[in-house]
Amino acid sequence: MNAVNKIAGQGGKVSQQAGTTGMQPQSTREAEERLALTRAFPTAMDLRERARRLMPNFAFEYMDGGAGNDTNIKRNWAALDGVELVPRYGKVAEPPPAECTLFGRSYSAPIGIAPIGGPGTSFPGAETYFAKAAQAARIPYALGVLSGIDVERGAELAPDVLWFQLYRFFRNEHKIGLDLTRRAKDAGAHVLILTIDTPVRTTRPRETKSGIVNPFKLTMRLRLDALTSPRWMMSLARNGIPRFVSLNPYVPANISLADSANFIRREQGGAFTWEEIARYRDHWKGPLVLKGVLHPSDAERAIAMGVDGLFVTNHGGRQIEALPTSIDTLPAIKAATGNRATLIFDSGVRSGVDVARAIACGADCAFAGKSFLWSLGALGEKGPGHLIHLYTEDLRASLGQLGCLSVDELHGLTVRHPGAWRLQDFAG
Repeated sequence: MNAVNKIAGQGGKVSQQAGTTGMQPQSTREAEERLALTRAFPTAMDLRERARRLMPNFAFEYMDGGAGNDTNIKRNWAALDGVELVPRYGKVAEPPPAECTLFGRSYSAPIGIAPIGGPGTSFPGAETYFAKAAQAARIPYALGVLSGIDVERGAELAPDVLWFQLYRFFRNEHKIGLDLTRRAKDAGAHVLILTIDTPVRTTRPRETKSGIVNPFKLTMRLRLDALTSPRWMMSLARNGIPRFVSLNPYVPANISLADSANFIRREQGGAFTWEEIARYRDHWKGPLVLKGVLHPSDAERAIAMGVDGLFVTNHGGRQIEALPTSIDTLPAIKAATGNRATLIFDSGVRSGVDVARAIACGADCAFAGKSFLWSLGALGEKGPGHLIHLYTEDLRASLGQLGCLSVDELHGLTVRHPGAWRLQDFAG
């Protein structure tokens, strides 16, 4: 077994604090392992291809697929590729730091792990591995409410970087949702995210064809599929069948997984209304972010009611193919909001260059979801730390190449963005 297979396989450990994203490597061996991983998997797309080979088919289809024919996913990538940044040379001698400040808190890079619903379907234990990697690297981790660890455990694993995402639990005057908000505050989550772009669930054909059922159940078909992936099976044995444990206090005791899922479906659904957002704004005193904003008027309305940040995202292409790409709507939202809110880009990030593009187009930071699932599929628990390292080093190299001494200087670059929407495009 070669060095790469040893450290990318199921044995061995790689420090998630190695490299410039966190602490320096603790040993020459760890530095060599980091270098070996970087040589073998230098990009997120390399991790994607390895995940495709190593994961059960259903797990890869869940982590990689979108709505319809994946048209929006492809358009997200193509739109980012179309953004050109003009460099200014003569002042940068080495890659500058990538540190940033978001909502008054310092992070090592303007890169975050996006909230993902049910990531344990793709890789059991995903939330634990994400939280540990984000804490070690000092980047934000947005834990989704539909996760295999609760917000209290998330805060234990990632006390300095934890954000918490919430869907709409509307029954009984939002009793569950407001209590989850209280628990997030008590646990120490720094930011609350309300997802507004999932009013209905749309068809994701790749998931359906792979045999995934809702609620998740290891049917005989999926068991046979899972047996093709020792890595996935070992993580399942270690972490168990994924359950949404933040909701355990509200689910009747001693009921089956199917009955638990039915309970959640009754309690949760639809998208937050503006009146409900105002109510959560009153209850949550920390930074409040809306996830799913694509229209400048929605952005302005959110800011007017006291929202602090906006996720500019089309949900990674997983809801409906007809939506515009996130990067193309970002400049208009920035023009409408100015510096009155923190703008978080999401949907399509595959590199540090993509992060630089998003910030140059108006964002303050960029989050990624799919690629972090790819990293788990490719490298197991070592994957997220490796991907954070790749993104951060690529962003630092991009800053140097573009002549920027800091992340903030990306906002002053000359940008050619042929697909960008203008404010007047939203009139009427």
